Amino acid sequence: MKRKKITALLAVFAMTVSLAAGCGNAEKAGTVADNAAADNAESSVESNSDEAPEETGQETAGEENAPSGEAQAVTIWYYWETEGHQVALDQVIQDYNGSQDSYEVTAKYVPFADFKKQLSIGASADELPDIAILDSPDHASYVEMGIFEDLTGKFDVGSYYEGTVNSCTVDGKLYGVPFGVNCLALYYNEDMLNEAGCSVPTTWEELMTTAKALTTDSVTGLALCSVQNEEGTFNFVPWLWSTGATSYDINNENGIRALSFIQSLIEEEVMSKECINWTQGDVMNQFISGNVAMMENGPWQIPTMQQEAPDLNWKVTLIPKDSEYSSVLGGENYAVINGGNVEGALDFLNYATSEEKVKFLMDKFGYISADKSIAENQFEADSPYQPFVEELNYAMPRGPLAEWPGVSDAISLAFNQVITGTATPEDAAAEAQATIDGIVK
Repeated sequence: MKRKKITALLAVFAMTVSLAAGCGNAEKAGTVADNAAADNAESSVESNSDEAPEETGQETAGEENAPSGEAQAVTIWYYWETEGHQVALDQVIQDYNGSQDSYEVTAKYVPFADFKKQLSIGASADELPDIAILDSPDHASYVEMGIFEDLTGKFDVGSYYEGTVNSCTVDGKLYGVPFGVNCLALYYNEDMLNEAGCSVPTTWEELMTTAKALTTDSVTGLALCSVQNEEGTFNFVPWLWSTGATSYDINNENGIRALSFIQSLIEEEVMSKECINWTQGDVMNQFISGNVAMMENGPWQIPTMQQEAPDLNWKVTLIPKDSEYSSVLGGENYAVINGGNVEGALDFLNYATSEEKVKFLMDKFGYISADKSIAENQFEADSPYQPFVEELNYAMPRGPLAEWPGVSDAISLAFNQVITGTATPEDAAAEAQATIDGIVK
């Protein structure tokens, strides 16, 4: 099959693979269970593994239709390394295969670090799956390559959260279907807040006051992942966007105010400089160990926290705001490969996005449905997931932009410079803006 925009393909192939945050590859954030899974990535379970193609000889997506009476093959690539996630996807696939005899779906695990490369190589070698499940901020890059089917008018996303649809929409055309979403919110140790006589903070000013009251010789008031990569950018942009700044216009009063607030957290010693070395999983571990009183993190941490710290008294609230509430979308999208088994892929997606299957998958993943009509009834009123559902009303995607990784690098460098004291907020904003302007203007 023909592949379009080869120059864009080469650009994506040369891209540095970013760490997904919450994103998307949220399960890789650094929990003990996930790190163990990573050590066994090569032996991770494949859906229907006795029939799935091997690394060196996988089925070519878009193969000729099977003979009459024989089910047509539909292949899926995904990067989830957590066994529970793989098992959940496999269950939906097996249920689908048993529900009809026109298509036979199999799924293949591709390590996240290799995912972009394998899709790029597959595009040039004409060996792609029929469906790819990918990190949402990467979606536009592949649209630019021309490997995704235009699903405009072929799949109804009318009930989905606007931000999730935007993550897979380019130039007004729909090139994907949101799988499931997450976002960031503020966790707090309720016992620590009560002992300090503090209320739950709703603004930056209140957050600073509360963080100071909670900080002791052994506890810091707040932590958020600040590593210098996509995972760190994921955690910083809600603060940036809350001022009214955008990802592409940071060198202004609003952008500088966001950087200055992060700087003040460090200078007031209510947040540790060590956050530049902490993944989201590390931040969670500090929180459940009692070393941090409040943290910014995502809903995918909830199953681990409930299992590893069942007696910890914690709750979740919206991220405190500057001028407006804000959060960032994480999660994955389904994409259908053009030239592949488009009809079969869409048939599976219609099945997998039914309310029953979505609720099953989201429960196993610790995600929230991208379909608002499902999400609003997904959890009980007192569920710790419920604040994340509310937060989705304020959450925005990163991009969509094919060159997003470059923009992300500039943003993460800026707030790292501020945290480490190697640049003032003004200088960091100016440097980031110069880089961003070179990418998007």
